[in-house]
Amino acid sequence: MLIIQKLTNQKFARSAAGFMNFVCWLLIALLVLCTILSFIGRQTFILHTDDGIYESAICAEEDHASYARFMTVGTGDDIHVWTDSKEQISLTVQLSLALMYAIHTVPLMLAFWFLSRVFSNVREERIFTEQNASYLLYYGLLQIFAAVCVPFLRLLICRLVSFIPGNHMEISTGQDMLNTLFPGIAFLVAAYIIHYGVNLQDEVDHTL
Repeated sequence: MLIIQKLTNQKFARSAAGFMNFVCWLLIALLVLCTILSFIGRQTFILHTDDGIYESAICAEEDHASYARFMTVGTGDDIHVWTDSKEQISLTVQLSLALMYAIHTVPLMLAFWFLSRVFSNVREERIFTEQNASYLLYYGLLQIFAAVCVPFLRLLICRLVSFIPGNHMEISTGQDMLNTLFPGIAFLVAAYIIHYGVNLQDEVDHTL
């Protein structure tokens, strides 16, 4: 009981909220950096060529057999890319790889921004407000979008690219869907709880 009281006191909660606000902005900056790395060809994938198959290949290299990797990013999915008739990775495929990465990171950037606003409000002792309820709702919806919609969008991009002559991509995605979906749903519930608390407080204030 003593530990719970220490962890839930006002001073600790405000300090923790301030720290988490900083963490959210740090994560946003990291996602921006990772997205830039993806667009300059530092995203890893599985490359299929006439000479063989190369794990963790990237577009920004000539020797795909090299195992030295610095400042590279990955989606967590198994993305397979086949070279064209000239044993090159087409510009269409390169842009598609970057797009598949961006459709995951951009919603997460926005989600962490909404979450940072909640922590900022908690630090200022603005807790049971409609604003916080809305921010948590948006955060949860964006997490659900990242879990459910992003894998289908990636599959669609691969399918469209493969329709173009000389381009061939395949992807195995959605393995981590539940790990993102359940927290997203939890934040929707948290948004409802705060919204309910705000309405209840309004009823009490009007009664008095």
